Amino acid sequence: MREPGSSVAVRPRLTVVSGPSGVGKSSVVAEVVRRWPQLFVSVSVTTRVPRSEERPDEHYHYVDRATFARMIGRGEFLEYAEYAGNFYGTPLGPLREALSAGRPTLLEIEVQGARQVRAAMPDALLVMLVPPSWEVLHGRLFDRGTEDPAARECRLRVARAELDAVGEFDATVVNDDVRRAAQELINLMGGTGDRTPPARPL
Repeated sequence: MREPGSSVAVRPRLTVVSGPSGVGKSSVVAEVVRRWPQLFVSVSVTTRVPRSEERPDEHYHYVDRATFARMIGRGEFLEYAEYAGNFYGTPLGPLREALSAGRPTLLEIEVQGARQVRAAMPDALLVMLVPPSWEVLHGRLFDRGTEDPAARECRLRVARAELDAVGEFDATVVNDDVRRAAQELINLMGGTGDRTPPARPL
């Protein structure tokens, strides 16, 4: 693999992006992919029901709980975790293929899963995406309007715990602007471009 704009070959590395619900992980990752098309982004498996704007096999592979359990039994996940009442997991096969082919690889997963990746692949780069403030995150969750109040309160409690885990990560990126945050993530992964100074974390 050669990093964008460079003639120097670099070893492909797995990068994990985590952060609380509502912080904008999907938007930032989509912008990273737009700027770096050869990047492999793993598509997670989930038991969650698709949201109206989501497309199967693009945003997630949607399965029922019985199928997810069988996949666990067959050892098909790099990591898996239960989050807000649903299960999420990273398929191991496509990830291995991408890394073997020399492609830079990105996972967008929850903090529980990131801890499992750190145990299984200690050389992975773990990045925490955080909001510019707690008030901003709270507003994003309530503005989304996709869950009932009880589910939102559960996500807020989990978000607090996840932000408290920031010290377990190798780097922190503040999502105060999607384009800037995406470029900072590319820089951390070894890409090139506008070396915008990182935003100040919480």
